[in-house]
Amino acid sequence: MVRLILASGSPRRKELLEQIGLKFEILAAHGEEIISKTVPSEIVEELSLQKATEVAERLEKEEVVIIGADTLVAYGTQVLGKPKDAENAKEVLSMLQNQTHQVYTGVTIIQCSKSGKKIHTFSEKTDVTMYPMSEKEIEEYVATGEPLDKAGSYAIQGKCAAYIQGICGDYNNVVGLPVARLMQEMKKLGIEVLHD
Repeated sequence: MVRLILASGSPRRKELLEQIGLKFEILAAHGEEIISKTVPSEIVEELSLQKATEVAERLEKEEVVIIGADTLVAYGTQVLGKPKDAENAKEVLSMLQNQTHQVYTGVTIIQCSKSGKKIHTFSEKTDVTMYPMSEKEIEEYVATGEPLDKAGSYAIQGKCAAYIQGICGDYNNVVGLPVARLMQEMKKLGIEVLHD
């Protein structure tokens, strides 16, 4: 059984790993995000790799498995990160209401051992459809403050649940970590993890 490290300070990712009963430690990556890709799935894979690599470098020569993850929202060709401010959040929600958009999470698993590192990266995509939202509903939702630190300006597991018409794909992926896919990928890599 290996030490599992989550290279993220996200409370949502922490909750998801706890929900499936994994034993893990948190060592958040703090490096600057450098994006060289333009395709959403490639962007999240690149960023998850950067996060996991940064933490792996801090744990040189230790026997650990590091999980790095990054989530973004895309609408058409537009990549939507966290909003700059409340006005920006309103613009984004106005654009997404009554439409279907995509949520991508990139995940990198780095197996560190005395013999070196093995790196495995993948991404998961979920389609999310929102009900129509009036200007008043958008303003009231933004006023809660919830959208301000969320990619795409909303939290599916929060108050915005009232406006989610449906999803096609993994719900947990939208929250921030496709845990079922993560477990399948770790199984393929022969990683045995500790459960609480």
